[in-house]
Amino acid sequence: MPQFGQITPAQAFRLIGTPEAPVIFDVRTAEDVAALPRMIPTSRHLPHTAIAAMTDLPGRAIVACTKGKKLSEGAAAWLRSQGWQAEVLEGGTLAWEAAGLPMLPLAALPAPGTPWVTRHRPKIDRIACPWLIRRFIDPTARFLYVAPAEVEPVADRFGAIPYDIENVTFSHRGEKCSFDALLDDFGLHTEALDRLATVVRGADTDRHDLAPQAAGLLALSVGLSRLYRDDLAQLDAGIALYDALYRWARDGHEEGHDWPAGRKE
Repeated sequence: MPQFGQITPAQAFRLIGTPEAPVIFDVRTAEDVAALPRMIPTSRHLPHTAIAAMTDLPGRAIVACTKGKKLSEGAAAWLRSQGWQAEVLEGGTLAWEAAGLPMLPLAALPAPGTPWVTRHRPKIDRIACPWLIRRFIDPTARFLYVAPAEVEPVADRFGAIPYDIENVTFSHRGEKCSFDALLDDFGLHTEALDRLATVVRGADTDRHDLAPQAAGLLALSVGLSRLYRDDLAQLDAGIALYDALYRWARDGHEEGHDWPAGRKE
């Protein structure tokens, strides 16, 4: 049972990937980061000395250091004095790692707010990937939708990461999708995300035999693309769709529905 002002790694991970996810501050020293060069999903590395000068609007936060002791305790207390609802990650990043929860390799992480660019008029992968990036990698990521021929030139000129086009890092690999490539390279394989990835793959590659939900995702994705002429408005609607799919994949995949309840054959 965590003490007052603390949250366990398991409790914290259940918040990540949801619209209510807190800001996660990683206040480890440079030496501690070098010893464990991986980050909790969506976390923001901020030296403890920079907490006092931070100008972000207060909200819910989780603070993590290596062991969940003086650095995170002090930083969380300081945040609370500024109006934040701040908790300490019990046991710190070492406890997170020991629990087998996913951590992002530091070497693969783009700078916060880095833009990502792909083809306009998205359907499935080009909505699913932004959802995954925003919910598990970088909540501040920006997404650019451009003409197909301009994806790589825009990536070059605007410092953006191209995705879901041929011959780039984050694209289809064999029978798998760009969504799968992100899970692989950022170490985000969990039971729920792998389940969701199967549905995305089935819908995106017209392999509805992979998951019965794939046909429904395809139908909804095509419908959203017809409802919205603005790709970013469609992305906003699609984020809500994938929020629901993630909760199904995490908590509700075994639930069925029958009406009237208990009917006899």
